[in-house]
Amino acid sequence: GILIKDNHIAAIRSQGLSLSDAIRQSLERAPDSIKVEIEVTDLDELREALEAKAHIIMLDNMSLADMSKGVAMVGGRALIEASGGVNLETVMAVAETGVDLISVGNLTHSVQALDMSLDLTF
Repeated sequence: GILIKDNHIAAIRSQGLSLSDAIRQSLERAPDSIKVEIEVTDLDELREALEAKAHIIMLDNMSLADMSKGVAMVGGRALIEASGGVNLETVMAVAETGVDLISVGNLTHSVQALDMSLDLTF
């Protein structure tokens, strides 16, 4: 798939392009089997991503209230992924907003490494 994240959005905006432009160019250039996902941080960006027909819209660090509003706005026209601040204490409330997918960064960026070795004797 194609994932358009915050750094990509900053880069396209610096060139005078919009979220819609990035989504449309991705959809035009990718095969039909490739899904286009974009990260949004507020309901205005969500509306723009939805109008440009992104397949998946990632709600990044949004409040639970805004997530619920976003799910209602989308009305099943795209998959909705929640991301940012999700942990064991918040995951149930995030799920209850009606999002389709939930990302949990703690699984990778906050894990503690285990130092271990295996010595073989022959």
